[in-house]
Amino acid sequence: MKPISISAQQFPPDFAWGTATSAFQIEGAASADGKAPSIWDSFCTRPGAIKDGSDGRVACDHYHRYREDVALLAGLNVDAYRFSMAWSRVQPGGKGAWNEAGFGFYDRLLDALAEKSIDAHLTLYHWDLPQALQDEGGWLNRDTAHRFADYAYEVKRRFGDRIAAIATHNEPWCTANLGYGNAQFAPGVADLKQSVQVSHHLLLSHGLAMEAMRAAPGAARLGIVLNQWTADPATDSEADRALAEWEYARSVQWFMDPIFKKRYPELALRSYGDKAPLIEEGDFDIIAQPLDFLGCNYYFRAWCSAEDPPRPAPAPLGTTDMDWEIYPQGLPELLLKLQAEYPLPPLYITENGMARADAVQNGTVHDPERIAFVQSHLAALLDAMRQGVDVRGYFLWSLLDNFEWNSGYAKRFGIVHVDYETQQRTLKDSALWYRDFLARRAR
Repeated sequence: MKPISISAQQFPPDFAWGTATSAFQIEGAASADGKAPSIWDSFCTRPGAIKDGSDGRVACDHYHRYREDVALLAGLNVDAYRFSMAWSRVQPGGKGAWNEAGFGFYDRLLDALAEKSIDAHLTLYHWDLPQALQDEGGWLNRDTAHRFADYAYEVKRRFGDRIAAIATHNEPWCTANLGYGNAQFAPGVADLKQSVQVSHHLLLSHGLAMEAMRAAPGAARLGIVLNQWTADPATDSEADRALAEWEYARSVQWFMDPIFKKRYPELALRSYGDKAPLIEEGDFDIIAQPLDFLGCNYYFRAWCSAEDPPRPAPAPLGTTDMDWEIYPQGLPELLLKLQAEYPLPPLYITENGMARADAVQNGTVHDPERIAFVQSHLAALLDAMRQGVDVRGYFLWSLLDNFEWNSGYAKRFGIVHVDYETQQRTLKDSALWYRDFLARRAR
């Protein structure tokens, strides 16, 4: 990929610039100060579940090194930081007693961010359900949605005036489809009927949490974060076009339609047949709570080929270390499609970034491909904004190299390199570029 000329001054002066992380991927301290196991702690003990055999017990040791990491953030000139809370750290059983020591960590983190004038954007759930709730059925159990609402209320009650924005869920598609559909993610179930039912309970929990947080004090903006993509047919064949339409319905529309239209997309619902979710009366009224913002995580498009084997995506700009096609023009295509289909609130690009096989050489990490990736996606984002899409901020994934779920530590998304043996942080060239890019923005 070639570098693209893009300037922060081209974006609105109040545009939020940040980076993002999640609790299980960076915190470590798996049993410190009363934290109980999550489903990911359990999943990591399953033989073969994590490709490199690793786990999240230490990760980036952010629990103990958060001040160092906040200083890194401040040095990058960001004004916002997106992170998640580990539910089992603040409520070990997923219900019942709160763990004050766990809340104390997030209290200190928020203080450190405030000292550097960095806005906190909190995600309540980034896939790490307390194992105690999983033992009672997890997201397949409708009661878990109500326990999530209790958790959301308590977090908003405590921190609602110190946090700029709270998202209920990060990428519920992943929880449902990778956690329950093909067993790639925790809790490691492969059952389509369960996957579809879990997706409904996740949406229900979002709506219940939104209602609960609206009733709690604090001015934090409230929303949800969804991973989204366009779905392009590989050819003009009827089979490829049908596959693309179904893919978009089962992924993007499956989560957007209930929130904005109080229904599931008919195409996907019909395809599930007797595996369609059980829906109780009034569920869609609960799910369709007004949003203050919608977070969109964009990494790639869906390339839909009905051939066997599937026809590969053309990928003229190459692929990332995850073998994901680099396709920046898919971002404005997606955002404009969403805008035409739904009454959108303000949007944030809550994740965008690339995995790359990075290594420290003579104290530096050269990652020109990542810089070009970010530049091309920012240029594409600017194109969407100039066509009228209301985007308020951009969060680069990720601040740190970290535990990349079932890939373990083999994939590096960070703009800061982490040596997992020594915990040494090294700014990659992409971090230095982002720092300088933001230093020149309008204030």
